[in-house]
Amino acid sequence: MAGIFYGVGVGPGDPQLLTLKAVEVIKEADVIIAPKTEKKEDSTALSIARPYLKKDVEVLKLVFPMINDSERLALAWEDNKNAILEQLQAGKKVVFLTLGDPMFFSTYMYVYRLLKDCGFAIETIPGVPAFCAMGSRLGLPLAEGNDVMCIVPATMQEQELDKILETADNVVLMKVYKNFKQIRAGLKKYGFSDNAVMVSKCGLPDEVISYDLNEVDETSVNYLSTILAKKHPLG
Repeated sequence: MAGIFYGVGVGPGDPQLLTLKAVEVIKEADVIIAPKTEKKEDSTALSIARPYLKKDVEVLKLVFPMINDSERLALAWEDNKNAILEQLQAGKKVVFLTLGDPMFFSTYMYVYRLLKDCGFAIETIPGVPAFCAMGSRLGLPLAEGNDVMCIVPATMQEQELDKILETADNVVLMKVYKNFKQIRAGLKKYGFSDNAVMVSKCGLPDEVISYDLNEVDETSVNYLSTILAKKHPLG
């Protein structure tokens, strides 16, 4: 039997936000791939999917390091690719879990590119992105009428970010943990700061909602933090 590879979005944190198809595939998996950024951390995606795992499923926790060393990165990616291929060659159903949606700022996208020409069937199952869950949870329309909404990786160059904040009506700022102080200043400069909210670990038991960014300690901003901001009042 030929192996098949699934990329499954598990959403932002609440296990009940998984799609029916995602739950079905997870329940039928022979192998679960749980990505981690560091060896000392557990996999958040795995903890979200855990209620749906069958008892005898094999779990592989693969480390995808967040480093700037290209040689070490290449070796890590090649090792992970080979570990996945070994399972597929054994004819197994392999499920790669990823937070949010698999095709939106996800490690899965790079795994998909590595495997797509290796001769095995691949199916990608979408999930709920954190910013969509935030809008629904907080009762905040993300965009309406002729609004322009920009989804921005906050790690981009400051000059480029300024251009976006100057012209956009609504912004979703991802990856704000690295340069929160700069982001906060930019939002104030372009008239967003009174209508901004940050959610950390959306849908998880230790979720934090911050309506006043001035009160946020920049050193405490979590990796799983996203800001929604508008140039007109929230709600």
